[in-house]
Amino acid sequence: MQKELRTSESLRDVRYEIRGQLAQRAYEMERQGREIISLNIGNPGLFGFRTPDTIRMAMIENLATSEAYCHQKGIFPAREAVVMQQQDRGVMDVTADDVYIGNGVSELIDLTLRALLNPGDEVLIPSPDYPLWTAAVSLNDGKPVHYPCTEENGFEPDLDQLAALVTPQTRALVVINPNNPTGAVYSRATLEGMVALAEKHGLVIFSDEIYDGMIYDGAEFIPIAPLVKNTLCGTFSGLSKVYRACGFRVGWVSFSGANGMADEYLHALDLLASLRLCSNVPGQWGVQTALGGYQ
Repeated sequence: MQKELRTSESLRDVRYEIRGQLAQRAYEMERQGREIISLNIGNPGLFGFRTPDTIRMAMIENLATSEAYCHQKGIFPAREAVVMQQQDRGVMDVTADDVYIGNGVSELIDLTLRALLNPGDEVLIPSPDYPLWTAAVSLNDGKPVHYPCTEENGFEPDLDQLAALVTPQTRALVVINPNNPTGAVYSRATLEGMVALAEKHGLVIFSDEIYDGMIYDGAEFIPIAPLVKNTLCGTFSGLSKVYRACGFRVGWVSFSGANGMADEYLHALDLLASLRLCSNVPGQWGVQTALGGYQ
């Protein structure tokens, strides 16, 4: 008699509705001949937005030298390009050693949380959020704690409500700015308040800024990293959205702020990066051209 194959208990609370049951139902309707407009996923290529030719050519020109594994953190030109971008934004304490290139930001969200969390550790996440943050916390045995970002407050967090959610088990604060899915662009006062809260309680700040170049209605994007001095700040971005290169799977996270307090954590992250060997090498050659070219 065959036993039923059981799945991991780690998946019990994991959801990812962007590609979940609703998306599956839409796919079934498409197969029946219905026209479906897919607004559930940020995939520019589906709507005819192409990767800039200069980025594509940079990958093609380096394809012949991209057959070997690279350093687990990524190729140096890509990491150095991220450093230059961060320095242009006022983050002066970041080097290429502080940058990790991943197979999209999605992989890096999982790795950075896996290196941090123990069972029961809490992570503050905006609601509504990009659901991978919630899923990755649950997948790594953490507890997602959602702070509301209501329409009445311009989809920005209420700092008092946020502070009330901090407990001794809280390890990190996730900031999504510009926000996915609401499109809110946080004010300087909001960001400064979030930084002050994180520094007061020793929380790691994970700032998802992959929509940093897609700003409307005169809004001003303010990166959070220059505001952070007394805790660790990880800034996430990549080629998928602004540069319309989702399929090439290239993202990065750069660490700044109080890196000295995080030696053990960064060593653990380096180990996890090594275990997956490296990220997509051909795609990494597009980073320097993307960040160094006309914006």
